[in-house]
Amino acid sequence: MKQKTESPDSPKSLDARLRKVYDQLSVTDRRLADVVIANKKDLLAYSATELAGLAGASKASAARFFRRLGYAGFSDFRQQVRAQVSQQSPLARIGRAPARQSESARLQAHVQGDVARLNRLLDDLPEQALEQALALLVQARRVWIVGYRNGCMTAFYASALLSQVRPDVNLLNELSGREAEFLADLPDKDLLLAVDFRRRTSRLPRVVAAARSSGARVLLLTDTPLSALASQAAAVLHCPSQTEQVFDSYVTAVSLLNFLATAMAARAPRQARDRLSRIERLHAALGDLETDS
Repeated sequence: MKQKTESPDSPKSLDARLRKVYDQLSVTDRRLADVVIANKKDLLAYSATELAGLAGASKASAARFFRRLGYAGFSDFRQQVRAQVSQQSPLARIGRAPARQSESARLQAHVQGDVARLNRLLDDLPEQALEQALALLVQARRVWIVGYRNGCMTAFYASALLSQVRPDVNLLNELSGREAEFLADLPDKDLLLAVDFRRRTSRLPRVVAAARSSGARVLLLTDTPLSALASQAAAVLHCPSQTEQVFDSYVTAVSLLNFLATAMAARAPRQARDRLSRIERLHAALGDLETDS
């Protein structure tokens, strides 16, 4: 019999377990939780002793911490983390679709899932985070955007949309290996918008760290409230994306970016209007847009 694996949104997933108890943790346990969060993508490479050492805790404290999260022990923790990581692959989820359903029924379930994620966006995104994000986007001298793998499409959309309402919006993905030259010159008035979606790459944390070391501030757009990059961000926007379908859904990220661009235009209407007017005049001069019939 095939063992049933947990959804990333399951109450028993690592993120859900940490969120449930984090505010009630002791100082030592919170350090352990922070170490687990900071090393989520590499957890399988660490022993219990090594994780305890990174947190400045004893091995006994680490054992109690994992039991508090609901695991039988560290071995159980590693086994379930390994299973959860393997289930992030679309290949692992490709056979999960319910059998004997019409395509219209599948589409209905798909749309209902996106509606539920949009509702979660409303529930999980604090007003303060929105205010911080908008202030960062409006006040930055330049905005740099980066996202790899599943975050790439969202990064391109953010660049296309934000560049219409403010100047100096740049997509790091398009620099063809020249990121270091640009990251070296980022001052504290620049902003890096980093898109952190699973399946995560080892490259994004290095780019974020480099931007921070140069002085830039970071706005993090992520699919988990426990992103390992959150500690480096001036503001964090959580966009639920994980599903039990073959591919994750990014409808919440697209909707949120659309809102942010609209809100930016409302906060600086003259700048947005002048910029959009110049863009429209250039479209007319270039003749690159079809006239709607």
